[in-house]
Amino acid sequence: MRGALLLGAAVLCASAAGADEFFTLKGHGGPVMGIAVSDSDQIATVSFDNAVGLWSGQAPVWFDGHEAAVNAVVFGPDGTLFSAGDDFSIRVWAPDGTEQAVWHGHKGKIVSLALSANAEWLASASWDGTVGLWSVAGGPPVFLEGHSGPVNDLAFTGDSAQLYSASADGSIRLWNISEQDEAIRVVEHGFGVNEIELNEAGGWLAYGAVDGGTRVLDVQSGEVLADLSLDRRPILAMTQSDVTDQLAVGDGEGYIMVVDTSEWRITRDFRATERGPVWALAFSNDGTNIHAGGLDARVYSWPVETMGEYDPMQTGTPDFLVRADEMPNGERQFMRKCSICHTLTPGSARRAGPSLYDVFGRQAGTVPDYSYSDALNGSTIIWDETTINALFDVGPDLYIPGTKMPVQRITGAQDREDLVTYLRKETAPKETTE
Repeated sequence: MRGALLLGAAVLCASAAGADEFFTLKGHGGPVMGIAVSDSDQIATVSFDNAVGLWSGQAPVWFDGHEAAVNAVVFGPDGTLFSAGDDFSIRVWAPDGTEQAVWHGHKGKIVSLALSANAEWLASASWDGTVGLWSVAGGPPVFLEGHSGPVNDLAFTGDSAQLYSASADGSIRLWNISEQDEAIRVVEHGFGVNEIELNEAGGWLAYGAVDGGTRVLDVQSGEVLADLSLDRRPILAMTQSDVTDQLAVGDGEGYIMVVDTSEWRITRDFRATERGPVWALAFSNDGTNIHAGGLDARVYSWPVETMGEYDPMQTGTPDFLVRADEMPNGERQFMRKCSICHTLTPGSARRAGPSLYDVFGRQAGTVPDYSYSDALNGSTIIWDETTINALFDVGPDLYIPGTKMPVQRITGAQDREDLVTYLRKETAPKETTE
């Protein structure tokens, strides 16, 4: 339900792009994980680069504060934004990017947010297996327990009295907000359910699962109204437009399927990425454009009626997807483990991690254009062959407890040595000539 150039056939204003116009939003330093659209068609985006972007005109306002990838964003009353991510936190932002509050309580990454129609409750889906209920007016959160796996998506009923949740345990559950208990088990799918979309006026609930299952249920009877499953998996994104009676579904193989919900007929099936998944989808308010995010650091927006006439996201040859046999081992290790977060050139470029330029001999936590976690502020670590090797040998979570660096290891001693050799060469300061 889950910058500063607007590119395309013309330079466009993101909050007022005309119908049936193709455009992109460029500025994030990593894959785009979530997209939200306000009542005025303003676009908010969140990324693996730890940032929230609020797009208006040709440049976004950057909301910086998260300490890890941001996965979800929703608009609240009066232009307020709520965002959440891998740092287990929910952050509340004023429209100018000022952080108003930070809400803690989850013990795992947060992957989806939903705001009730009366704007009294914000719900959060977390990989700690719980659904968080947060009073927008303030007060302690409530955590709904019952799922036996990560919770992936949420949808409030129109009266704000109940909430659907979808989980990796294969179930969709309906919760009573006032009683804070489970009302009914809606679905037991067998495979994890990643996405849900509720349309009470139409009487349906759609869901997408890990096995590629895309089904639509009658909300009253629970019977299957449509099975839209194709031979692609997993389903990673879903959104709807009640203005144009359309449902859009994005999958792990890079396709966007558009469905006419009045007839439950597939009207478009578009290869949206050259390679890689579709992680985020949102319709424009009039339903004429579909905004999408994936491995490319840009948001792409295609006119629905003519989307097949435009190029897909340029993810065909990102560095971390180049074939393994086409590069030396040290470079291969960097591309797979480091390239999505770090640059090798001066400037951190809004990436999730600091620039590695001139890293050898540098004290950890000292790149001036990067905001470090408390674990690295004031660190005594000096980056060299030994410390870089050790970082990937035991893993960042053990080598630097509390770091926001993703948990990953390189278990092969030769692979670590090759990575260090590659970094020694590629991060060395380059001579310049006037």
